[in-house]
Amino acid sequence: MTNFLAKLNLIFKDKILRERIFFVFIILALFRLLAVIPIPGIDIFQLEQFFSNNQFLGLLNIFSGGGLSNLSIVMLGVAPYITGSIIMQLLTIMSPKLKAIYQEEGEAGRKKFSQYSRLLSIPLALMQGFAFILLLTKQGIVPDLGMFSLITNVIVIAAGSVLLMWLGELITEFGIGNGVSLIIFAGIVAGLPNTINQLIFTFNVSQIPLYLGFIAVGLLITAGVVVVTEAERPIPITYAKRVRGMKVYGGISTYLPLRVNQAGVIPIIFALSILLFPQMILNFIANINSQFIVSISNFILGVLENGWVYAGLYFMLVFLFTYFYTAVTFDPDSIATNLQKSGAFVPGVRPGRNTSEYIGKILTRITLVGAIFLGVIAILPLGMQAITGITALAIGGTALLIAVSVVIDLIRKIEAQISMREY
Repeated sequence: MTNFLAKLNLIFKDKILRERIFFVFIILALFRLLAVIPIPGIDIFQLEQFFSNNQFLGLLNIFSGGGLSNLSIVMLGVAPYITGSIIMQLLTIMSPKLKAIYQEEGEAGRKKFSQYSRLLSIPLALMQGFAFILLLTKQGIVPDLGMFSLITNVIVIAAGSVLLMWLGELITEFGIGNGVSLIIFAGIVAGLPNTINQLIFTFNVSQIPLYLGFIAVGLLITAGVVVVTEAERPIPITYAKRVRGMKVYGGISTYLPLRVNQAGVIPIIFALSILLFPQMILNFIANINSQFIVSISNFILGVLENGWVYAGLYFMLVFLFTYFYTAVTFDPDSIATNLQKSGAFVPGVRPGRNTSEYIGKILTRITLVGAIFLGVIAILPLGMQAITGITALAIGGTALLIAVSVVIDLIRKIEAQISMREY
């Protein structure tokens, strides 16, 4: 506790760090202001009823930072940017040139890669905005629009998503932490009062054990995410001795830390995006005036809405994306090459290819633990929903998982800034 208060004191005393945190709060406040500005002509009662009966839109509302529930000008949130990032990550597997840009060109390559993702998010925002307007028009939430009004609304919605993406980049550059993750986190926190109200209004004395169970699962998820996020597998590293003149350099021993969960919360976000995108398309197709197409889309939607199928797909996607993202962001070959160039080696392992294989083998094993853990934690709230029948539990569990990971990452970056100031 004393250590925490000392760090808090350092944060408030350091002008640069204080300004960075204040900048983050200003941007998040601006985002919340944008999230309550609705597009014109909305049936509020119909909108609330539509959201209360649709878990798909409830999950998608997480990515919009709460803007979708108000049909605000930032209703798409950062979802187009996340989708664009997923597409770019998948393309690195098929394109050696893109993979080289991301992994071998360092910080400059990552900036170029992020720029491609941002450019790709613009057409995705236009397509998603158009699909949502048509879907909500069919549901009677948005009135029938003429061609000019439809194009105007789609452009406004896409512009809102691009603006939000830009605000996220500003947080990353001039604030502290990952801007996109913090925007999602702000939307989750802003939605807590509505979730609590929903649970209070539907409260029944007989459901007290269920609520206690939900609290227990929430604490379990929080503790588990913290433990696994902080867990490391150290690989011992020794630097060879070198004699230069009358001095001896090297000979020291250190270690290479491999995190059990290298991917963080990214697999959860990727898996949800992949699950939500087909549902959005199928919901749109279901309104087409063709009995054959409608019957097929309704059948597939019925399969996806089955609790067991949804939980199985969710677990599988989280598991696969954990391995996928780890493979894209962590390259054992480059680590082994850098160690060899700096005169370092793993005791008992030959430098070069053998070191790369050794690191890769350990990474595969510990990633298995991280992937299974993330998958289980992701579907636990779905199990709670199946038992209790309360939709908010499934949405709240996913939101909690994302929120805890974002807070851990933010605390780590603040501590890094404090350490820099101390030096």
